Amino acid sequence: MADAAPRLKGLVEQVLGTPLPVRIRAWDGSQAGPPGAPVLVVRDRRALRRLLWKPGELGLARAWVAGELEIEGDLYAALDLLSGLIWERGEDARSLGQALRDPEVRAAVRGLLRLAGPVPPPAPPREEVRRVRGHLHTRRTDRRAISHHYDVGNDFYELVLGPSMVYSCAYWRAPEAEGGTLEEAQRDKLELVCRKLGLKPGQRLLDVGCGWGSMAIHAAREHGVSVVGVTLSQEQAAYARKRVADEGLTDRVEIRVQDYRDVADGPYDAISSIGMAEHVGADRYLEYAQDLYALLKPGGRLLNHQIARRPERDESAYRVDEFIDAYVFPDGELAPIGTTVTQLERAGFEVRDVESIREHYALTLRRWVANLETHWERAVRLTSPGRARVWRLYMAASALSFERNRIGVNQVLAVKTPEPGGSGMPLRSRTWNG
Repeated sequence: MADAAPRLKGLVEQVLGTPLPVRIRAWDGSQAGPPGAPVLVVRDRRALRRLLWKPGELGLARAWVAGELEIEGDLYAALDLLSGLIWERGEDARSLGQALRDPEVRAAVRGLLRLAGPVPPPAPPREEVRRVRGHLHTRRTDRRAISHHYDVGNDFYELVLGPSMVYSCAYWRAPEAEGGTLEEAQRDKLELVCRKLGLKPGQRLLDVGCGWGSMAIHAAREHGVSVVGVTLSQEQAAYARKRVADEGLTDRVEIRVQDYRDVADGPYDAISSIGMAEHVGADRYLEYAQDLYALLKPGGRLLNHQIARRPERDESAYRVDEFIDAYVFPDGELAPIGTTVTQLERAGFEVRDVESIREHYALTLRRWVANLETHWERAVRLTSPGRARVWRLYMAASALSFERNRIGVNQVLAVKTPEPGGSGMPLRSRTWNG
C-alpha cells in the first residue's frame, strides 16, 4: 500500500507536538496534509535517515542538497511555514533530549526509524565543507573559507548577480514593480558609499574585500580617486583586473590578492568594507577595526557595511547557523549592531552614522533568486545540482530572515577623528542623501 506520507505526517507531528503546515508527498506517491498548501516532496527515505541521525537544520540541509527533499509551490511560503519548526524552535541536543523523555515521542521516533529503514545515512553531499583542525580566522583558514564561497565560478556569479557583479545589499530607491532594477539599485548603493566617504579626486581609497571590482571601478571612474582593492579570492581578482583594464582604469585601480591584515602601504583617505566583515569573526573583530584605523589618515572615514543578527538574551547561547556554516559561509559569524559599534569605538573610531537598510536586502535577495531560477539549467551545468540547490535555499531563506527582522544589515560610517577633535564632517547630517 502507498501509505508512507500519512504515516510520516502522523509520526512527525507526534514528535514535534504540532500539526505540519505543509503537505507531504512521499517516495511511494502517497500524499497527506492540508490541501492547497505548499508540498514538501520526500523523494527518498534516505532523507529520513539523515534527519534521524542529525535532527534539525543540518539534517534537512543535507537532504535538500542531495535532492532527497524538494518543495513544490511557492518556495518562500513553504519556508515561512516551516521556519517555526526549524529555525525558531531551538532544535539543539537539550531540547531534543527533553522531548525524548516523553514515551509517545520515543515511540514515534521508533516508528520513523522503521519507516526510514535500518541503513545509516549516506555521507554528506560533497558540497559540504570538510572541516580540518586548527584555529578559526587565521590567514590560512580564512583563505580556504573565502575560496569555498567565492571561487564557485565567475560565470555562475554573473547569472545570479547580473551585470553589476555586486554581491551585497543593493539600495533601492524604487522596487522593480515601480520601475527600479537590480543594476540601478546596486549603482545607487555604490554611489551612496562614495558619498558617505566624501570621496574627492586625488584621494586614496582602500576597498577591503573588493569582490569583482565594482566598488573600486565606480569610485575611480565617478569620483577620481586612486583605489587599492584586496580580496582573498584568486578568481575574483582575475575578473576584477580584467574589468579594470576594460574600463581603462589600470593607472588608478590596483587589485591585489591580499589579506587585509597584510596591507602596509597606508595611510588612506578612506576605507570601504562592504559585506566583508561577516568573515572576520568575533574573536578577531577588534583586531580588524584596529588594523583599519591604523591605515587611515587623521580625519579619514570608514564605511563598514555588514549583516547583523538580533542579540540573544544570553549571548553564550548563540550558535552559528549550521546550514550556512556547512554549505555557504564557512566560519562566518554575525554580531549585533551594538557589538559592532562598540568594537569600532574601542579601536578609536568615532561612529558618526548608522543606517539600517534591512528591507533593501530582502528585495536584493529575491532578485538574485529570480535570476538563479531563470537560468537554473545553466547554473547546474556551471557548478553542480547540489551547489545550485544550496544557493537557492540560502538566498530564499535569507530573504525571509531579512523580511521577518531575524537579521539586518547596516552601514556604519566611522571617522578617525583628528586632534583636537574636529571630525571634518558636515554640520548637517546625512548630506549624502541630498
